[in-house]
This record gives sequence, C-alpha cells and structure tokens, in this order.
Amino acid sequence: MPLALSRTLLAAIALLLAHAAAAQEVEPRDRRALETVHFASLDGVTDLTAYLGRHEGSAPRPAVVLMHGCSGLLNEKGRIIPLYRAWMRALFAQGYDVLTVDSATPRGFGQTCTMGPQRITMHRDRPKDAYAALQFLQAQPAVQAERIALMGWSQGGGVVLLSINDKSIGRPAGLGHDFKAAIAFYPGACSERLQSKPFTDVEPQGWTTQLPLLVLFGAADTWTPLPPCEKFLEAAKARGNPVELKVYPNAIHAFDAPNRPRTELPAYRNGDGPIPVVATDPEARADAFPRVLEFLKAQLQAQ
Repeated sequence: MPLALSRTLLAAIALLLAHAAAAQEVEPRDRRALETVHFASLDGVTDLTAYLGRHEGSAPRPAVVLMHGCSGLLNEKGRIIPLYRAWMRALFAQGYDVLTVDSATPRGFGQTCTMGPQRITMHRDRPKDAYAALQFLQAQPAVQAERIALMGWSQGGGVVLLSINDKSIGRPAGLGHDFKAAIAFYPGACSERLQSKPFTDVEPQGWTTQLPLLVLFGAADTWTPLPPCEKFLEAAKARGNPVELKVYPNAIHAFDAPNRPRTELPAYRNGDGPIPVVATDPEARADAFPRVLEFLKAQLQAQ
C-alpha cells in the first residue's frame, strides 16, 4: 500500500476511534475487557495498579506501556481519562498488548501538576514505575520481551526522557531487554537543565539514549513550552541520538485528546508564567495517531 494511502487510512481510523472514545468514555464492557493488575514499583515502596489489555491466544506479541500526565490516570468518577482510553483502544486494535500504569492513586496522590513534594516524588520515582511495568510484561508468556515500547504524556512524557537515557534513574541493573522504543507527547521536564545534574545522573550536554524516540509537541503549548525542549532534543540529535521531533504549529497541550474543549487551567500556573491551556487540535490529532502507529510498527514489528 502506498505510504500516502496508508497515512490517510490510518488517519480515518484515528478519527473514528476519537468519536468512539468521546461517545463512550468507559463502558462496563470495557472494564471487563481490561484486566486490573498489581505489581511492585522498583521504588521499593509502592504497590502499583495498572490496566492490562491482553489479547487472547498464546502467540507472543509486542506490547506498549503507557504513563499518564500530572492530572492522573482517572477522572473524578474513577474512570480512565478519555485521552488514554483512546490510545489504549488504538494500540490494542493494532495488535499490541497495552499496560496502562496508574502512578498516582496507589501513592494516595491526586493531581501533581502544582509545585510540591508530591510532584518531586513523581518525577523521582515514576521511572522506577516504568521499569517495573516493563518487567511485569516481560514475565508474561504471550509478550515478546524484547519488543516493548514506552509511551507518556506531559509529566509522563518527561518520565519517558528520565527513563530511557543511558544513566536512567529508573533502569535496574542486569536488565535482560530494555524498552525497544519510546514516545513522548509534549513532555514535561524536557530541557537541558532538568535532564542533567543535579536532577539526574547525567552530565550537562551528556543526555544519551540507545532507544529510538519520537516526541510530538504543539508549538503553541503554554503549559510545557516547546523552545527549551526543542533545543534540548536538537542538541541530543546532533550528538547522534535517535531522536525525532514532530511539531504542530498551532497545537497546544493535550492536542491528541478526543473532543477536548479549550480550557484554561489557572490553578496549574507556574508563578507569573502563562496560564496552561488544553484543547484538542483535530489536524494535529489526525496526524499523530497514524504517525505513532507507523513509528511503533517500524520499531516493534520489523523483523
């Protein structure tokens, strides 16, 4: 199938998934389809809760770990936020087992978007959640241990960057197979300053990863601004790191969410900085779904 046609077809599928997610946020039958699992974080303290979409059959398949943003995984009704639900469905439909980790609820946290000790804890310990999730999946007989990707949004995207570098603050010693690839949407903590000492073990200008990384960002994002992230990633790429950055000129934070109205979030404002704003960008979303699925297919399914 020609690439252009494939991209168009996948975009159409993405839009259908978006409408489905908006129309039925979390139905009871979706609850039954998801298996609630528990495993210990590598922080040595937290018993994590995660939601596993597992295909039937014993044939080993690739898998993806999902890491939520600072608002948490669940809404006020205890349902998985539509953004993550839409991606869980899209990834599952492509044949991946999908493990969505709740890092907030098991720690007794609500939102960790505002400054405070809980936010520091999340940045420090969530890379250990990511690798605990990797090891959980690698213990499943129907998962290909060497073909698991890591994917995160906002704070979770920053966790991706903290997890996959060569001096990861979460990777355990003696790991047989690392993540195969990684994806970060509008990642927090995406700057030279926050990815280097004293916040991590990385020397300045030394962030390095062996994993192919795709980062998707809205240029108009007022919550996690693009410029410091773009500068950081361009420098990493210039050092030979396998980094790809896709920028959507008019998109803002949460552009890939299904039917999210434009909403200002003054409670999450950082000092006298701009007020965070979130909203769906239909054009960016229509590109992001097939782009991510093509990236994963190239990294996880290529022989």
